[in-house]
Amino acid sequence: MKHNNYNGALQQPIGSGFNAASTTNDVIKGINLRGKTAIITGGYAGIGLETTKTFVQAGARVVVPARDIEKAKKNLTGLLNVEVEAMDLMDFDSINAFAEKFLASNRTLDLLINNAGIMWVPLRRDVRGHESQLSTNHLGHFQLTAKLWPALKKANAARVINVSSYGHQIAPFNFEDPNFEEQEYQTLVGYGQSKSANNLFAVELDARGAKSGIRAYALHPGSVNHTDLGREAPMELFQQMGTHDADGNIFQDVEKNLKTLAQGAATTVWCATSPLLNEIGGVYCEDADVAELDLGNIEHLMSEPSTLRGVQPYAIDELNAKRLWDLSEEMIGITFSAD
Repeated sequence: MKHNNYNGALQQPIGSGFNAASTTNDVIKGINLRGKTAIITGGYAGIGLETTKTFVQAGARVVVPARDIEKAKKNLTGLLNVEVEAMDLMDFDSINAFAEKFLASNRTLDLLINNAGIMWVPLRRDVRGHESQLSTNHLGHFQLTAKLWPALKKANAARVINVSSYGHQIAPFNFEDPNFEEQEYQTLVGYGQSKSANNLFAVELDARGAKSGIRAYALHPGSVNHTDLGREAPMELFQQMGTHDADGNIFQDVEKNLKTLAQGAATTVWCATSPLLNEIGGVYCEDADVAELDLGNIEHLMSEPSTLRGVQPYAIDELNAKRLWDLSEEMIGITFSAD
């Protein structure tokens, strides 16, 4: 029996019964989260907000760390059992302060959803000099998970979910120059390596955490409409991609193939709650099932979002996963023993 997903040992669909059209309501059916506590980064917009709503409806208490407190409070108005706390994933001290406050409450943490992310941004750096997509999408979540580890262990059967993307196929992790200090900055390459990092982090976190009852997963939500990911992207980019017309309106043929927010959040909810994953961890998932390993056997067409699937071997490679863990500790100056 395989106990980790190093090199894709567990990376194959398991016949969940769900598909790309499945929604959060479909996958949460029959799941009771009463008495459970979840933390969802970016849980106040897009698929993060949809995940928050689903967890609350299933009985969970949800803590939403937010960089934009006012926006978070506005978007979460009317939802019961939701707490909003200040946190910026690019700010080391902010992450520590949030985690310390949560730990001081002596609560267990059943579900940590590392959902927040940025994409299509110009070159920016955090105060330590790390490129912003790497800092936000991976390093901040690595630090947050490390700091919350005691609360995760107390749950006995916690899950950590990294919202990754098919975008990991754009680029493997660049161990030689992760912060674009030597190479010309390309925003999509930066995004791609940060998503590869999400996958590798899940692989290694699960391998180290399983003995403490903590399982980890990464996932591709699909091509989803009405998210905030493209908020900084110039309209010219979407027009060049052929998704929008000259007036900035999305083509109907493109829009009809995109997932709704409820469909986009379904895989997050499935990874966090499905009993089918009780003995399986470290896998990359999509369409509410474990994804297929992409060995060049999948034809990808940008015009057909359903073909944007599969996980690259470099993003679940054992040596890459271990190397990224060590580098992440070094880059943010912490030790994450995960024991």
